[in-house]
Amino acid sequence: MNQINKQVAAVTQRIIERSVSLRADYMRQIADDYSNRPERGKLSCGNLAHGFAACGDGDKNSLRLMEAGNMAIITAYNDMLSAHQPYAVYPDKLKQAMRDIGCTAQVAGGVPAMCDGVTQGQDGMELSLLSRDLIAQCTAMSLSHQMFDGVLALGICDKIVPGLLMGVLTFGYLPAMFIPAGPMETGLPNKEKIRIRQLFAEGKLGRDELLQAESDSYHSAGTCTFYGTANSNQVVLEAMGLQLPGSSFVNPENPMRDKLTTEAAYQLARITALGSDYRPIGEIIDERAIVNGTVALLASGGSTNHSMHLVAIARAAGIILNWDDISDLSAAVPLLARVYPNGEADVNHFHAAGGTSCLFRQLLRGGFMHGDARTSWGKSFADFTQESFLDDDQVVWRESPEVPLDLNVLTTVDQPFSSEGGLRLLKGNLGRGVIKVSAVAPEHQIVEAPAIVIDGQDQLQPLFEAGALDRDCVVVVRYQGPQALGMPELHKLTPFLGTLQDRGFKVALVTDGRMSGASGKVPAAIHLVPEAACGGLLAKIQDGDVIRVNAVTGELKFMGDWAEINAREAAVQPRDGERGCGRELFAVNRKNISNAERGASYLFGEA
Repeated sequence: MNQINKQVAAVTQRIIERSVSLRADYMRQIADDYSNRPERGKLSCGNLAHGFAACGDGDKNSLRLMEAGNMAIITAYNDMLSAHQPYAVYPDKLKQAMRDIGCTAQVAGGVPAMCDGVTQGQDGMELSLLSRDLIAQCTAMSLSHQMFDGVLALGICDKIVPGLLMGVLTFGYLPAMFIPAGPMETGLPNKEKIRIRQLFAEGKLGRDELLQAESDSYHSAGTCTFYGTANSNQVVLEAMGLQLPGSSFVNPENPMRDKLTTEAAYQLARITALGSDYRPIGEIIDERAIVNGTVALLASGGSTNHSMHLVAIARAAGIILNWDDISDLSAAVPLLARVYPNGEADVNHFHAAGGTSCLFRQLLRGGFMHGDARTSWGKSFADFTQESFLDDDQVVWRESPEVPLDLNVLTTVDQPFSSEGGLRLLKGNLGRGVIKVSAVAPEHQIVEAPAIVIDGQDQLQPLFEAGALDRDCVVVVRYQGPQALGMPELHKLTPFLGTLQDRGFKVALVTDGRMSGASGKVPAAIHLVPEAACGGLLAKIQDGDVIRVNAVTGELKFMGDWAEINAREAAVQPRDGERGCGRELFAVNRKNISNAERGASYLFGEA
C-alpha cells in the first residue's frame, strides 16, 4: 500500500477541519446514548417481558440471561422488488446463525422499499427520493426499543441503503453489518436492450418486442445487473467497511451467498460491546470512511445519486461533505471499471474480473484510499483486498488477484480507462450542478445550442415525434427539483435524446431533476441548484436561449443578455404534481427539504 495521494489527503483534511464542531457533537451524542441506554439488565420486568414475549423458549432464556448478544434485524423485504425478494427467508437464517453461537436476533422493524424501475416515469417516482429520509426515520423507530447489541441491515436498492445507514448512524453506539442478497444472473446484453429501446422510441418496434427485451433483461430474483444506484450502494458499503469484502455481487442462488450471510451474523456478534473488539458504527463512519466510499464510487463510474446520498450520510455522522470535495476527488481518482452504462459489461462480469476486492487493491496501491480506516471486519480497510472461498464448506479468505482478470472490464491504476473519475462539478450563471462523463464520448462533452424548455419529461415525446427536436439543442427540464416534485428521475428522456445524438445532432440535458446511475452517453447537467422552484435562473429560460454545457471546463452558462433575462418573469410552476398517488402526504417533506448539494434531506436542515 502506497502513501496516500496528496489530493485525497488534502480533501480528507479539509473535511475533517470543516466538520470539527459537528463531528464532536455527534460523538458526544452517541457516547451519551451509550451511557444512558436502557440495558436489558436494567429494564423493568414489564419492559423486558414485552420485548421477548413472542420469542421461542430458547431465545427467551438467552434474553433472560442478559449475557448473550441480541441483534436487531432491520429488513427492507418485499417480494415486488426483485433485489429484495430473497430477503424473505433471511431473518430465519440470521436467527439460526445467532443461536448457533449462543446469541439471539429479532426483527426490530421493516422499512419501505420502492422500486424506481417500476415507478420510472410514473407519479410514484416523485416519492422515491423522499423515501430515503423516511427509511432513516423508520430505522431509528425500529431501534428505539433499545433491546439490541448490534444491527443486521437488509437492503440493497436506490434510496434504501442510504436511508438504512442514516438511520443506524443515529444509534451510532451500536455495531452494524449490512447484508446484500446479490444480483440476478446476466440476461439480455445491455447494449442490445438500449438498441431496442431506441427503436421503440423511433416507432420501428412494437410494445411486444420492447416488453420481451425488458423481460429478458430483468428476469429473476436479484438486483438489476447494470451499474446504477443499487449496485453503487454495494460498492460504497464495502468501501466503508460495513459489508464483508467481496460480498456485493454473489448471486442469490450461489451456495456462497448463504455462507456469507451466516458469516456476517457471526462477525456482528464478535464486535458488540459485550466482547473485547467493540466497533460502533459511529466510529467506523468517520471522514476516512466517507472519502473511501466516495473514491470507490468515482473509480467504478457509479451513480450520480450519491452526490446527494453521500452528503446526507456524512451529515448523519456529523461530517460535512460538499460537491467541491467530490469534484476534487474525481479529478484525482482514476476510472478503473467499465460497467454498463459506462461499458458493455454488467456487475457479474465485473465480479468475475476481480470485483470490489481487486478494485480496492488497485486503489490502495495507488494511494487513493485510506487503508487505516476502521471497518466492521478485518483489522482495517487494508484487509478488504481479500475475497471469500469455500473450503470444506467453510468460508475462508484469500487475497484477490494482483491484476484484474479482464482488463476490458476492470483495469489497473497504471493503465486506467481515464485519469479521472468522471463525475464533475458544473457551475456558472445558471447555478451549480453535476455531470457524469464516464460514458460520454469526448466529442459530445461540449454543447452550445438553443434551449428547448419543458416542464416535465412527458412533454418531450410529442416534440420528438413532430420533428421539432431534429437540430442541435439543449433540452431544459425544470421544476423537477426536491421542493418542486421531490426530484424524480427522468429516464423517459433517455431514448429520445440518445436517438437525436445518433442522428448527428449535438444535444445535452439541463435539469434540476435526477438521472441517477443510468446516466449515459448524452451529457446531462443534473441536480441544478438553486432549483427553479427556489428562484433558480432555470425558471426564466425560454425556448431559443443559447446555453453552454462544457463538461471539460465545468461551465454551465446562459449565453444571452444578462439584463434582459433578469427582467423576465419566472415561468409559473405547474401544480399537477402535488396530489394523487399519495403525494399530498409528503407536502411537508418537500417544503422542508434541503437542496441537492446539501443532500436533498428534510432531516438535517441547511447545515
